[in-house]
Amino acid sequence: MAQGTVKWFNPDKGYGFISIEGGEDVFVHYSEIQTDGYKTLDEGQAVEFEVTDGQGGNKQASNVRKI
Repeated sequence: MAQGTVKWFNPDKGYGFISIEGGEDVFVHYSEIQTDGYKTLDEGQAVEFEVTDGQGGNKQASNVRKI
């Protein structure tokens, strides 16, 4: 699993981006956050996740867990 830091996340829109050190930013959708209850992420929060190919060939985070 990859690790990164939440760059920003908009809970109203349900998506944001995760920064990977030395790499490109990765898109994250709320449906991929592995937690009970309200699914959101905080700016600067450390997370681990799997990187998958999203729409248009962009990288997307899946199976996102807060660490």
